[in-house]
Amino acid sequence: MSPYNILTIAGTDPSGGAGIHADLKTFSALGGYGTSVITALVAQNTCGVQGIYPVSADFVGQQLDSVLTDLDIASVKMGMLHHQGIIEQVAKRLAQSTIPWRVLDTVMLAKSGDPLLDPDAIHCLREVLIPMVSIITPNIPEAAALLDCRPAENEKQMREQGERLLQLGCEAVLMKGGHLQAEESPDWLITATRHQRFSQPRIATRNTHGTGCTLSAALAALRPHFTHWSETTWQAKQWLQGAIAHADELKVGQGQGPVHHFYQQWPVALTQ
Repeated sequence: MSPYNILTIAGTDPSGGAGIHADLKTFSALGGYGTSVITALVAQNTCGVQGIYPVSADFVGQQLDSVLTDLDIASVKMGMLHHQGIIEQVAKRLAQSTIPWRVLDTVMLAKSGDPLLDPDAIHCLREVLIPMVSIITPNIPEAAALLDCRPAENEKQMREQGERLLQLGCEAVLMKGGHLQAEESPDWLITATRHQRFSQPRIATRNTHGTGCTLSAALAALRPHFTHWSETTWQAKQWLQGAIAHADELKVGQGQGPVHHFYQQWPVALTQ
């Protein structure tokens, strides 16, 4: 059977650890055929973001047309959308498409803290795009920005904010708890029928560049293979935990390096 075609809509990362580059690696590692639409050219590396050159909204729309009029896309992951015009173009194409699985990583800040979404675009993201997607994957600061409230300080508040985000119209919310100061990194999957906790022990590594991009891309790659978001999330997090655990086998950059997307494919000797 041919692999599923998976689409990523996001910005670039010349150092290869986040954005489009991480998404395509994730799709390949998990057996998907990766396709892409670029929303911004980002000058960044493991130390931070040095500059952003935005792609025009019209050209993003043209790229989307190129893909969607030719390829049968099983699922889509949306990451850095950068500004309102791009969000509107993406929403317009989604309304016209039959893509069943739509993952929105509500990217607002890079790991370094550099902004990746215009503040004025948050309203458009919330009101226009979120009601059209299957699942969103906000971390604690992103959830607070979407809800215009204080960041969650514990898991109870995470669940409450996840319920409020669900009311915006998406089918599911994966609240990521990596910002909580705890030995574990708890995530909560919130749907209309259940709350499910996923937790992994924290791994002692600074090489976590692109983990958010990678997790959402893994959800998009794996969802066509499973019936529910619950099993998809469990499989994606198990795989990501391995990619983080093997991150130190790579020697990439002087700052926060990437996770090891191909830890299951590459012999250890190649990464030493």
